[in-house]
Amino acid sequence: MQTRPLDWTALTLVVIGAINWGLIGFFKFDLVATLFGGMDSLVSRIVYALIGLAGLYCVTLYAKIGNSQTSTTR
Repeated sequence: MQTRPLDWTALTLVVIGAINWGLIGFFKFDLVATLFGGMDSLVSRIVYALIGLAGLYCVTLYAKIGNSQTSTTR
């Protein structure tokens, strides 16, 4: 499976989102909102949207992983 820069970017954003959700769950601390001016600021909303889109994009990685596993087993 060959990775593209978009794959790495999306995966990085998903990890950031996962860390943020972990902080919210464990400590009630929203790192994105803290860094970018509150949950309702435009920058925070853009970051949240990018993380959400990255998560949707990462769903396609399942297909890539599946294709690479089936091609190596043949």
